[in-house]
Amino acid sequence: MPNGDAIPRLVEELLKELGEDPHREGLERTPDRVAGAMRYFTSGYQKNAQEILNDALFVEEYDEMVIVKDIDVTSLCEHHLLPFIGKCHVAYMPHKKIVGLSKIPRLVDMYARRLQVQERLTTQIATTLNEVLQPRGVAVVMEAVHLCMLMRGVEKQNSKAVTSAMLGAFRDRPETRAEFMELIKAGRGLVI
Repeated sequence: MPNGDAIPRLVEELLKELGEDPHREGLERTPDRVAGAMRYFTSGYQKNAQEILNDALFVEEYDEMVIVKDIDVTSLCEHHLLPFIGKCHVAYMPHKKIVGLSKIPRLVDMYARRLQVQERLTTQIATTLNEVLQPRGVAVVMEAVHLCMLMRGVEKQNSKAVTSAMLGAFRDRPETRAEFMELIKAGRGLVI
């Protein structure tokens, strides 16, 4: 696995290619700062879902919907290396196993701190929870603003992308899916 030592040199070259002087006062430390930021933005590659979730799995007879909503998400779009920022809402219907609630945002962060597309990120979260918990169903809805759409190309300032992954009861039972959608909208004014 690369250690990132080449990143400052590559950023310095990029600055030169853009017509900048990487040694001027305002930019002289930029290559190192960018390297540190990129290591943080992609730190999810060094994490493992099993390690995040396994020590927080509990046997419990609870069988109603568990929802963690409004999880802040920041990731880098793999197409332009620009951020997308939004909220993630996660639900599952347990079948004998529950997971510590704080582990769900940690799982979201693990996958978000990689080069991503929102569609894959949504699916990875749902699939991982489904494999680890083996619940009756999993639902993930993510809404995000993509800076690649705001700053370049189409330049649409008020557009959001909304993605979902519905597994098990959330896919098979419209009433379960509808209940989840109503609960994540509660108190937010969210239109989905």
